[in-house]
Amino acid sequence: MKIRLAAGVALGAATALVASASAAPAFASTADASASATLASASASAAPASAAAPSSPEAAPPPLSGAAVYATAAGDRLSRYEDGRWHTLVRSRSMAQYTVSPDGRKAAWVTQSGRLQVSQGGRTTTIVSGLRGGTPCLTPVWSADSARVAYPQGDDTIMAVRADGSAAPRKLGRSPGVCHLAWSAGGRYVAGYTGEADALYRLDVKTGKAARAKGVKWITHVQSLSPDGRTAVVGFPADPDILGDGTWPTAFKPVVLDVVTGKRRTPAVKGRLLGALHLADGRMVVRVAGAAHHTLVVLDRSGKEAQRIAEPAQAKKQALLQVLP
Repeated sequence: MKIRLAAGVALGAATALVASASAAPAFASTADASASATLASASASAAPASAAAPSSPEAAPPPLSGAAVYATAAGDRLSRYEDGRWHTLVRSRSMAQYTVSPDGRKAAWVTQSGRLQVSQGGRTTTIVSGLRGGTPCLTPVWSADSARVAYPQGDDTIMAVRADGSAAPRKLGRSPGVCHLAWSAGGRYVAGYTGEADALYRLDVKTGKAARAKGVKWITHVQSLSPDGRTAVVGFPADPDILGDGTWPTAFKPVVLDVVTGKRRTPAVKGRLLGALHLADGRMVVRVAGAAHHTLVVLDRSGKEAQRIAEPAQAKKQALLQVLP
């Protein structure tokens, strides 16, 4: 993966890649991604039956409780806010490449020395070694059931491993899009942007093939994928000459991108939008700026406003990582 230099800043610091001592056999017959492939010809098949979505389209999911997970602007502390109280998940100076599980109970990150670590209940375990550390955009991502972690290995390989370390890592496929990975709740698609920040790719885990999304010239963030993997909440740079170093943004202007057609839309919520993310049940949560505190606006599966939740004032300068049921 090439690292694009923008305004004198490298998009992620290049570090030596060490061979993993725990490397495991990959899935057989996994095809390489074609740089010229497009998603127009990719199958837009429905998510598997295991997708975390209501069994009936008429069944409305229960209101959200307001529980969420946040990261400090420096990325040195990940905390869960629940029932009016804060719970520190992990605090460390070596979490530039971090992610939090959808259940809000676990955290995973890649250390500066390239170790993928998982923290749960105050215990930290190294489950993979030999990765590229010190490159903020190369963040891992959790599966919807909070059981597995996907992560970049090498320049264009995406692997997945059980968070409890009970099985060897497996290869999901090859993709040029390895920055800020997002995993659809249905489990079939993993998306990320390139190290040059000039394209978004969606990897089909079922086929092992990746295809380039339409409608992307420059991109600096991928927040989430819809349950079926069709749309992505992304962030585009206001100035392509200033792309930063790929760290997780405290706030960004959210755009909902149809990765097949390239069509863009802004979430239909008034105010200054600071971010948005897909939920596993098909809803979307939009973060809106406020004077005393920010507000989470919940949109139902049709895009209509269903709920508003006041964030704690302490979260104003923190990044929103997960919104919990």
